Amino acid sequence: MSSPLMTWRPRLTVRLRLTLSYAGLLVVAGGVMACILWLVFRIVPNYPFTAANPRDERPAPTRGEILDLTVRLSAYAIGFLAIVGLVGGWFLAGRMLKPLQEITAAAQRASTGALDHRIGLTGIRDEFTDLSDTFDAMLDRLQASFEQYRRFAANASHELRTPHAVMKTMLDVAQADPSHQDVPELVKRLAETNQRGIDIVEALLSLAALNNREVELDPVDLSAVVRTALPVLTSEARAAGITVETALAESVVEGNEILLHQLVTNLVQNAIRHNLGPGGSVTLALSPGRLIVRNTGPVLDPAQVRTFVEPFAKDRYGAGHGLGLALVARIIETHHGTLDLTPNPTGGLTAT
Repeated sequence: MSSPLMTWRPRLTVRLRLTLSYAGLLVVAGGVMACILWLVFRIVPNYPFTAANPRDERPAPTRGEILDLTVRLSAYAIGFLAIVGLVGGWFLAGRMLKPLQEITAAAQRASTGALDHRIGLTGIRDEFTDLSDTFDAMLDRLQASFEQYRRFAANASHELRTPHAVMKTMLDVAQADPSHQDVPELVKRLAETNQRGIDIVEALLSLAALNNREVELDPVDLSAVVRTALPVLTSEARAAGITVETALAESVVEGNEILLHQLVTNLVQNAIRHNLGPGGSVTLALSPGRLIVRNTGPVLDPAQVRTFVEPFAKDRYGAGHGLGLALVARIIETHHGTLDLTPNPTGGLTAT
C-alpha cells in the first residue's frame, strides 16, 4: 500500500498553465523582436554620425549607445508583455474554462448519486458544448437505467415473495383445520404455486445469463425453429380454447438456435396467455428476416405497451410473471434486431 506522501502530486491547474503559456508566448515573441532589432543594429556599419544641426553642441549617439538603449527598452517591453500576459491570460483562461467548471460540478454531483442535474451549455458550439451534450446524454441513460433497476429490484422482491406468501397461507389454513381439507386439491394448488416461483427464478437466471455472455451467431433456419416449437404451443392454445394460424416462409438468419427457440416460445406463449380466452386467436407469420405474432385481447394503452419489455411489467391482463417479453427483447438485442410492439385497434397486440 503506497503512502499518501508517495502518491501526492503537486497541483498545477489548467488555468495556471494556460496563463503561463500566454505570458510565455508574449515574452518569447517580444524577445524575438528585440533580438531582431539588436541584430539589425549590429550589422549597421559603424559610420560616424553627424548632427543635423551644426550648432547643436550635443554629440551624435554612437552605435554602441543606440544598442544599449535598444537593449534597455526591449527589457522594459518584455517585462511589460510578461505582466500583460500573466494578468490578461489569467482572466482569459478563466473565462474560457468556465464551462469546464460547470461540467466538473455536474460530474461531482453525479458521483454522489444525484443524477437529476443537467449541464445544458448554450452559446457557440465548441468542444465544451459537445462534452456537455455527451455528459447530459450519459446522465439521461444512467438515470433511466437506475430507475429501471430500482423497479426491477422492487418488483422482483414482490414477485418472489408472493408465491411463498400464498403457500404459507394455504398451509396455515390446512394446519388450522386439517380434518376438513381436500388434500389432493391442496397438493395441486401448492404444486402450481411452487411452479410459479420456479418459473420466476428460471426466468431471472435466463435474463441474467443473457446479460453476462457473448452469443455465437450461426446461420439458422428460423422456419424450422418455429415448426419445432409449434406442436407444444398449439397444444397449449387448444387447451385454452384459442386457435393458432400460421403463415410460414423460409427464413435463414444469423443467430443462436436455442435462443431463437426460446424467443418464439415466449412470444407465442405471451400471445396465448394474454388473450381473450376461449374464442381468441393467435396469428404467426414468418417472412425473410421478420417474425410477426398477433393476438386478440383487450384494448391496450400505447403508453403501457412501451413498458412491456421491462422486467415484471404488470397490467398484462392475465397470468404470468412479466418476464416473457423482457427475455424476448434481450434475445433480440443479442441478435442485433429490433422489437416493435403495436396495440391493435380492436384489441390485442402485434409483436414484430
